[in-house]
Amino acid sequence: MLTKPRETALYQAHLRLGAKMSPFGGFLMPIVYSSILEEHDAVRHAVGLFDLSHMAQFVASGDAVAAWLDGLSANEVASMRPNQARYNIFTNTAGGAHDDVIVYRLDGRWLIVANAANTAKVWELLRSSQPPGVRLEDRTAHSALLALQGPKAVALLQTLVDANLSKIRYYYAADAAVAGVRAEIARTGYTGEDGFEVFVPASAAMQLWERLLVDGRPFGLRPAGLGARDVLRLEAGMPLYGHELDEDITPLQAGLQWVVKFDKQFTGKAALEAQRTEDSYDRIAGLVMEGKAPARAGYAVRMDGEPAGEIRSGSPAPALGGKNVATALVRKAAATPGTRLEVEIRGKYHPATVVPMPFYKRPK
Repeated sequence: MLTKPRETALYQAHLRLGAKMSPFGGFLMPIVYSSILEEHDAVRHAVGLFDLSHMAQFVASGDAVAAWLDGLSANEVASMRPNQARYNIFTNTAGGAHDDVIVYRLDGRWLIVANAANTAKVWELLRSSQPPGVRLEDRTAHSALLALQGPKAVALLQTLVDANLSKIRYYYAADAAVAGVRAEIARTGYTGEDGFEVFVPASAAMQLWERLLVDGRPFGLRPAGLGARDVLRLEAGMPLYGHELDEDITPLQAGLQWVVKFDKQFTGKAALEAQRTEDSYDRIAGLVMEGKAPARAGYAVRMDGEPAGEIRSGSPAPALGGKNVATALVRKAAATPGTRLEVEIRGKYHPATVVPMPFYKRPK
């Protein structure tokens, strides 16, 4: 039985702005408002405003939370400082990823933000392993998440927040009020730019969204949809669950070795240790296409005329002058930068070159 997609608290705002809506992660989400290129440009050069209220939000509290989450995930949780955020991966017994998440250590609570499509899976993982003394809440339906991303995001948000944003370092968070709305603000994002993600009660989301649209005009703000967000994250070399990372693609294969802390115990550690030792596993590589044809997920990749893997994500990259870039899961020999590969597109093979990722780094 098909489930009708849900609407975020900002659904009517997206319709008023003329957004193209489409199901994503169980919600009807804005894919594009004006054009992906214009929205991408706003994030790279000014500021973009995203509705990310489809993301799952789970709150855990109690003295045992840190040790418990440490045992479920590849990255360290127990070592997190107050108000710190940390990218993490819930791993399965084979070392693959149930989901990649961000964990926030806030005052008296921990916030776990998971991918929308994995909401039920991650909630079941948490509930089924919940130890005595740990309290859990799924606040997804009652909370909204707005993201301001781009070089002017800090200046814009500072005009509305009762905290000194310069004191909040990258991947840290704070409790504050934004335009009079109680919020948690985090210096995190998924675009490769500086910016903040703002968690507010769903009942206050529309008020804040409209205020940001008005106050953001002098800063060049544009509302941005998930289409631009996908291009931005690909340019920045950030994985998308279901593409560069999934139940069968491990953090090592995804190029996320830095996330895996082998000096602690966690689910899937033995499998990842064995994979690391063998070092013959297929892995994610970045490709730049030589022609105008874009690579798309699922396209076959070959090296020296032999099958080598498949494309996982692909798109034109405006930040690289419109070059077509892609990620591919390929055998080890095909993943070295400088390697020449071919991508099958509609029955023809198009040349590509392996390059280091990320494709784009924001100017210092």
